[in-house]
Amino acid sequence: MSGMMQTNLKSLPLLHRGKVRDIYAVGDDKLLVVQTDRLSAFDVVLDDPIPEKGRILTAMSNFWFKKFGNMMSNHMTDIDPVSVVAPDERDQVEGRAVVVKKLKPLGIEAIVRGYMIGTGWLDYQKTGQVAGITLPGGMQKAEKLPEVMFTPSTKAAVGDHDENITFEEAEKIVGADVARQVRDMAISLYSAAAEYAAQKGILIADTKFEFGQDEQGKVYLIDEILTPDSSRFWLASRYVTGSSPPSFDKQFVRDWLEEQPWNKQAPAPRLPEDIARKTAEKYHEALRLLTE
Repeated sequence: MSGMMQTNLKSLPLLHRGKVRDIYAVGDDKLLVVQTDRLSAFDVVLDDPIPEKGRILTAMSNFWFKKFGNMMSNHMTDIDPVSVVAPDERDQVEGRAVVVKKLKPLGIEAIVRGYMIGTGWLDYQKTGQVAGITLPGGMQKAEKLPEVMFTPSTKAAVGDHDENITFEEAEKIVGADVARQVRDMAISLYSAAAEYAAQKGILIADTKFEFGQDEQGKVYLIDEILTPDSSRFWLASRYVTGSSPPSFDKQFVRDWLEEQPWNKQAPAPRLPEDIARKTAEKYHEALRLLTE
């Protein structure tokens, strides 16, 4: 299916192509971040795009940044992305890019969990713990956790896998004060978003935030937030403890990939057109439900 797998801007210096985003320099202190239609699953970038995914994620992330902009400092600016590229390149950025402050990303990812699912569920089955935190025995898959949990992970390079770490290990990577700031901000933002989403019929099972620092050491919320790529969105009306509920995120692709004879190393299996289309429809529906 058609989609933008890669940008090709000549008017700005390319700094980095990530799993999903292409990043360009805008002067010395700002970045142009473009959301492509690439999809990463199990830390492997797939060869097939999800149509319009970049525009959907940009719209959803912008919605959350605006809604919760008063809760914490973030990387957003008011600069129109179209204004920083050449006229013949505007179609590559319109609706799928943001101009942000240039900050130094922290060396951890801030995972917040409200429900027992994903790698947290796998860890719990093996050890009775998630990120070194012991939980009550007998918990079921997708069960709501006794309290919201902050479970950081390492930040892997493209092709590598993130690894869950304890809070104490996170402190060693970014420092105790910064780790506490990140934990408290991530939990506060997740809790506010989860409360709002529940009113819209969506449960946010877990999510990933990223943070960065300026030259003075101030911590900012960066990257995308609360999108189908960085979160698990469940339909509340179909939620049942003990099984993974229907979702509005890339779990649909993960589930398909789990059924394939694949070792989770690149290259990934090619996505059938109907899987890519259904994934795009789920992303569209999540945007509609959350922002209307």
